Amino acid sequence: MKSLIKVTLVIAAIFASTFVLAKMFGVLSIEQIQTWLEQAHQMSDVLLVMAVIILLFADLFVAVPTLTICLLSGYFLGFGLGAISALVGVMLAGSCGYWISHFYGEHFLKRLLKHEQQRQQLKATFEEHGFVMILLSRAMPIIPEVSACLAGMTLMPFLRFMLAWSMVSVPYVFIAAYSGSISSLSDPKPAIITAVGLTTFFAISWSVFKRKINRADRAMQISKTNK
Repeated sequence: MKSLIKVTLVIAAIFASTFVLAKMFGVLSIEQIQTWLEQAHQMSDVLLVMAVIILLFADLFVAVPTLTICLLSGYFLGFGLGAISALVGVMLAGSCGYWISHFYGEHFLKRLLKHEQQRQQLKATFEEHGFVMILLSRAMPIIPEVSACLAGMTLMPFLRFMLAWSMVSVPYVFIAAYSGSISSLSDPKPAIITAVGLTTFFAISWSVFKRKINRADRAMQISKTNK
Protein backbone atom coordinates (compact mmCIF):
# COMPACT_ATOMS: atom_id res chain seq x y z
CA MET A 1 0.00 0.00 0.00
CA LYS A 2 2.89 2.40 0.75
CA SER A 3 4.15 2.05 -2.82
CA LEU A 4 0.71 2.86 -4.23
CA ILE A 5 0.37 5.92 -2.00
CA LYS A 6 3.83 7.16 -2.90
CA VAL A 7 3.35 6.83 -6.66
CA THR A 8 -0.16 8.31 -6.47
CA LEU A 9 1.09 11.36 -4.58
CA VAL A 10 3.97 11.94 -6.99
CA ILE A 11 1.75 11.71 -10.09
CA ALA A 12 -0.87 13.90 -8.43
CA ALA A 13 1.81 16.48 -7.61
CA ILE A 14 2.89 16.54 -11.27
CA PHE A 15 -0.68 17.17 -12.43
CA ALA A 16 -1.20 19.73 -9.66
CA SER A 17 1.90 21.63 -10.77
CA THR A 18 0.39 22.07 -14.25
CA PHE A 19 -2.74 23.49 -12.62
CA VAL A 20 -0.66 25.94 -10.57
CA LEU A 21 1.25 27.05 -13.67
CA ALA A 22 -2.01 27.52 -15.58
CA LYS A 23 -3.30 29.70 -12.74
CA MET A 24 -0.08 31.70 -12.64
CA PHE A 25 -0.30 32.47 -16.35
CA GLY A 26 -4.05 33.04 -16.22
CA VAL A 27 -5.08 30.31 -18.65
CA LEU A 28 -7.83 27.67 -18.52
CA SER A 29 -9.83 29.46 -15.85
CA ILE A 30 -13.56 28.70 -15.68
CA GLU A 31 -14.36 32.19 -16.99
CA GLN A 32 -11.93 31.82 -19.88
CA ILE A 33 -13.25 28.39 -20.82
CA GLN A 34 -16.83 29.64 -20.74
CA THR A 35 -15.85 32.54 -23.01
CA TRP A 36 -14.16 30.18 -25.48
CA LEU A 37 -17.18 27.90 -25.60
CA GLU A 38 -19.53 30.86 -26.05
CA GLN A 39 -17.43 32.14 -28.96
CA ALA A 40 -17.31 28.67 -30.53
CA HIS A 41 -21.07 28.35 -30.10
CA GLN A 42 -21.61 31.60 -31.99
CA MET A 43 -19.54 30.30 -34.91
CA SER A 44 -20.83 26.73 -35.33
CA ASP A 45 -21.81 23.61 -33.43
CA VAL A 46 -19.00 21.69 -35.12
CA LEU A 47 -16.42 24.10 -33.74
CA LEU A 48 -18.05 23.90 -30.31
CA VAL A 49 -17.98 20.08 -30.34
CA MET A 50 -14.27 20.18 -31.23
CA ALA A 51 -13.60 22.72 -28.46
CA VAL A 52 -15.32 20.54 -25.84
CA ILE A 53 -13.41 17.43 -26.93
CA ILE A 54 -10.05 19.24 -27.01
CA LEU A 55 -10.57 20.85 -23.59
CA LEU A 56 -11.52 17.56 -21.94
CA PHE A 57 -8.67 15.74 -23.65
CA ALA A 58 -6.31 18.47 -22.40
CA ASP A 59 -7.28 17.42 -18.87
CA LEU A 60 -4.73 14.65 -19.29
CA PHE A 61 -1.93 17.24 -19.37
CA VAL A 62 -3.25 20.14 -17.31
CA ALA A 63 -6.08 20.10 -14.78
CA VAL A 64 -9.26 21.63 -16.22
CA PRO A 65 -12.72 21.91 -14.64
CA THR A 66 -14.14 18.73 -16.16
CA LEU A 67 -17.56 18.93 -14.54
CA THR A 68 -18.00 22.56 -15.59
CA ILE A 69 -17.12 21.75 -19.20
CA CYS A 70 -19.60 18.84 -19.23
CA LEU A 71 -22.31 21.13 -17.85
CA LEU A 72 -21.54 23.83 -20.41
CA SER A 73 -21.45 21.24 -23.18
CA GLY A 74 -25.03 20.27 -22.35
CA TYR A 75 -26.03 23.92 -21.96
CA PHE A 76 -24.74 25.00 -25.38
CA LEU A 77 -25.27 21.82 -27.43
CA GLY A 78 -28.26 20.22 -25.75
CA PHE A 79 -28.29 16.90 -23.95
CA GLY A 80 -27.61 14.48 -26.82
CA LEU A 81 -24.78 16.18 -28.69
CA GLY A 82 -23.41 17.74 -25.53
CA ALA A 83 -23.16 14.39 -23.74
CA ILE A 84 -21.56 12.64 -26.72
CA SER A 85 -19.01 15.43 -27.22
CA ALA A 86 -18.02 15.44 -23.55
CA LEU A 87 -17.86 11.65 -23.42
CA VAL A 88 -15.53 11.50 -26.44
CA GLY A 89 -13.17 13.96 -24.74
CA VAL A 90 -13.22 12.11 -21.43
CA MET A 91 -12.69 8.71 -23.07
CA LEU A 92 -9.81 10.02 -25.17
CA ALA A 93 -8.11 11.47 -22.09
CA GLY A 94 -8.47 8.22 -20.17
CA SER A 95 -7.34 5.88 -22.94
CA CYS A 96 -4.37 8.06 -23.94
CA GLY A 97 -3.33 8.38 -20.30
CA TYR A 98 -3.46 4.58 -20.02
CA TRP A 99 -1.41 3.88 -23.17
CA ILE A 100 1.22 6.57 -22.56
CA SER A 101 1.78 5.16 -19.08
CA HIS A 102 1.64 1.59 -20.39
CA PHE A 103 4.58 2.20 -22.74
CA TYR A 104 6.63 4.65 -20.66
CA GLY A 105 5.50 4.05 -17.09
CA GLU A 106 7.98 1.31 -16.26
CA HIS A 107 10.93 3.68 -16.63
CA PHE A 108 9.16 6.19 -14.37
CA LEU A 109 8.45 3.50 -11.76
CA LYS A 110 12.07 2.33 -11.75
CA ARG A 111 13.22 5.84 -10.95
CA LEU A 112 10.60 6.28 -8.24
CA LEU A 113 10.65 2.78 -6.72
CA LYS A 114 14.21 1.52 -6.73
CA HIS A 115 13.48 -2.05 -5.63
CA GLU A 116 11.69 -4.63 -7.73
CA GLN A 117 9.79 -5.79 -4.65
CA GLN A 118 8.26 -2.32 -4.28
CA ARG A 119 7.16 -2.28 -7.91
CA GLN A 120 5.61 -5.70 -7.61
CA GLN A 121 3.85 -4.61 -4.43
CA LEU A 122 2.44 -1.59 -6.29
CA LYS A 123 1.13 -3.78 -9.10
CA ALA A 124 -0.40 -6.28 -6.68
CA THR A 125 -2.10 -3.53 -4.66
CA PHE A 126 -3.49 -1.80 -7.75
CA GLU A 127 -4.64 -5.12 -9.16
CA GLU A 128 -6.66 -5.61 -5.97
CA HIS A 129 -8.03 -2.09 -5.51
CA GLY A 130 -7.50 -0.35 -8.86
CA PHE A 131 -10.90 -1.12 -10.36
CA VAL A 132 -12.73 0.47 -7.43
CA MET A 133 -10.24 3.34 -7.34
CA ILE A 134 -11.10 4.18 -10.96
CA LEU A 135 -14.83 3.91 -10.22
CA LEU A 136 -14.46 6.49 -7.41
CA SER A 137 -11.86 8.67 -9.12
CA ARG A 138 -14.32 11.50 -9.84
CA ALA A 139 -14.33 12.30 -6.14
CA MET A 140 -11.82 15.09 -6.71
CA PRO A 141 -9.83 16.74 -9.50
CA ILE A 142 -6.65 15.08 -10.80
CA ILE A 143 -7.49 11.63 -9.37
CA PRO A 144 -9.13 10.39 -12.65
CA GLU A 145 -5.96 11.11 -14.62
CA VAL A 146 -3.81 9.63 -11.85
CA SER A 147 -5.85 6.41 -11.85
CA ALA A 148 -5.63 6.14 -15.65
CA CYS A 149 -1.84 6.51 -15.49
CA LEU A 150 -1.59 3.96 -12.66
CA ALA A 151 -3.67 1.50 -14.68
CA GLY A 152 -1.24 1.78 -17.58
CA MET A 153 1.88 1.64 -15.39
CA THR A 154 0.72 -1.46 -13.54
CA LEU A 155 -0.33 -3.16 -16.79
CA MET A 156 -3.99 -3.51 -15.87
CA PRO A 157 -5.69 -5.17 -18.88
CA PHE A 158 -6.95 -2.40 -21.15
CA LEU A 159 -10.47 -3.83 -21.43
CA ARG A 160 -10.73 -4.01 -17.65
CA PHE A 161 -9.56 -0.40 -17.39
CA MET A 162 -12.03 0.73 -20.05
CA LEU A 163 -14.86 -1.07 -18.28
CA ALA A 164 -14.17 0.77 -15.02
CA TRP A 165 -13.51 4.09 -16.82
CA SER A 166 -16.75 3.76 -18.79
CA MET A 167 -18.79 2.77 -15.73
CA VAL A 168 -17.88 6.02 -14.00
CA SER A 169 -17.55 8.31 -17.02
CA VAL A 170 -20.78 7.56 -18.88
CA PRO A 171 -23.24 8.32 -16.04
CA TYR A 172 -21.07 11.20 -14.81
CA VAL A 173 -20.98 12.89 -18.22
CA PHE A 174 -24.61 12.17 -19.09
CA ILE A 175 -25.93 13.49 -15.77
CA ALA A 176 -23.81 16.64 -16.08
CA ALA A 177 -24.77 17.25 -19.72
CA TYR A 178 -28.46 16.72 -19.00
CA SER A 179 -28.34 19.13 -16.06
CA GLY A 180 -26.60 21.69 -18.22
CA SER A 181 -29.19 21.25 -20.98
CA ILE A 182 -32.10 22.07 -18.65
CA SER A 183 -30.31 24.98 -16.99
CA SER A 184 -30.27 28.60 -18.05
CA LEU A 185 -28.69 31.84 -16.94
CA SER A 186 -31.93 32.72 -15.18
CA ASP A 187 -32.32 29.26 -13.65
CA PRO A 188 -28.92 27.62 -13.02
CA LYS A 189 -30.33 25.51 -10.18
CA PRO A 190 -30.18 22.10 -12.00
CA ALA A 191 -26.50 22.59 -12.82
CA ILE A 192 -25.68 23.74 -9.29
CA ILE A 193 -27.56 20.82 -7.69
CA THR A 194 -25.82 18.34 -10.00
CA ALA A 195 -22.37 19.79 -9.32
CA VAL A 196 -22.89 19.65 -5.56
CA GLY A 197 -24.58 16.24 -5.68
CA LEU A 198 -21.96 14.50 -7.82
CA THR A 199 -19.08 15.99 -5.84
CA THR A 200 -20.65 14.99 -2.52
CA PHE A 201 -21.51 11.46 -3.68
CA PHE A 202 -18.02 10.68 -4.94
CA ALA A 203 -16.34 12.37 -1.96
CA ILE A 204 -18.34 10.25 0.51
CA SER A 205 -17.73 7.08 -1.52
CA TRP A 206 -13.99 7.83 -1.68
CA SER A 207 -13.89 8.40 2.08
CA VAL A 208 -15.59 5.05 2.72
CA PHE A 209 -13.19 3.34 0.31
CA LYS A 210 -10.15 4.87 2.04
CA ARG A 211 -11.36 3.73 5.46
CA LYS A 212 -11.91 0.23 4.14
CA ILE A 213 -8.39 0.13 2.69
CA ASN A 214 -6.89 1.48 5.91
CA ARG A 215 -8.67 -1.17 7.99
CA ALA A 216 -7.48 -3.90 5.67
CA ASP A 217 -3.93 -2.54 5.81
CA ARG A 218 -3.97 -2.41 9.62
CA ALA A 219 -5.37 -5.95 9.81
CA MET A 220 -2.55 -7.17 7.56
CA GLN A 221 0.07 -5.45 9.69
CA ILE A 222 -1.40 -6.97 12.88
CA SER A 223 -1.42 -10.38 11.22
CA LYS A 224 2.25 -10.05 10.26
CA THR A 225 3.13 -8.90 13.79
CA ASN A 226 1.37 -11.88 15.40
CA LYS A 227 3.28 -14.25 13.17
